[in-house]
Amino acid sequence: MSRRRRSGGIGAAAALLSLLLAAGGYWANERGLLDLPDAVQQDEPASLSAAEAQAALTVLAQLPVKQDAGRNGYERELFGQRWADVDHNGCDTRNDILARDLTQVQHKPGTRQCVVTAGVLADPYTGRTITFSKTDAAAVQIDHVVSLSNAWRTGAQSLSPEARAALANDPTNLLAVDGPTNQDKGDKDAAQWQPPRVAARCALAARQVEVKRKYGLWVDPPERDALERELKRCATPR
Repeated sequence: MSRRRRSGGIGAAAALLSLLLAAGGYWANERGLLDLPDAVQQDEPASLSAAEAQAALTVLAQLPVKQDAGRNGYERELFGQRWADVDHNGCDTRNDILARDLTQVQHKPGTRQCVVTAGVLADPYTGRTITFSKTDAAAVQIDHVVSLSNAWRTGAQSLSPEARAALANDPTNLLAVDGPTNQDKGDKDAAQWQPPRVAARCALAARQVEVKRKYGLWVDPPERDALERELKRCATPR
């Protein structure tokens, strides 16, 4: 295969990933979020088609593989203001993601439909249904699927401040999830942590691959192997 044809295939796979993630990700349906039961069987089919998984594998194969560069110099502030209004819609990123990922959303009056005060989350990481209320905001947290620390250790230290702020507020890199589960994930990568809901793992891997591609980040060998393992599990037609 010529270099030109190979690059075209990679570009098509990247475009597919970007398109699938643009409206909220692999857990989205026509209403915006899958209807998940309170208890999800761990052997249920993954929320990722074989073609989608194969597209992600194609992109993963093109990511640079290097050793983790370490946390030296990392500070959260290097990724800009927390939950900035980067899309200039008048709402901060946290509330944008809550409004995207929750159903039955309620807003605080007088905030131009910005401040989310209540809603229901079908948590992709556990499969549980969580009732969100701003009075207990920690019950639902916004996860950076590629943590900012991981991004720093895999190339973000070389990005401009503007690019780091974009990464920190990019909807592709953000999911509303169960708070305690997000705390358990912390800044771990795919080799160190996987969602307890097995069916979420392929979709999360695809999202992580797309973020790495989009911002020119690399994967270290264990992370690459873990991402490849999860995606291959879903790349076989059922």
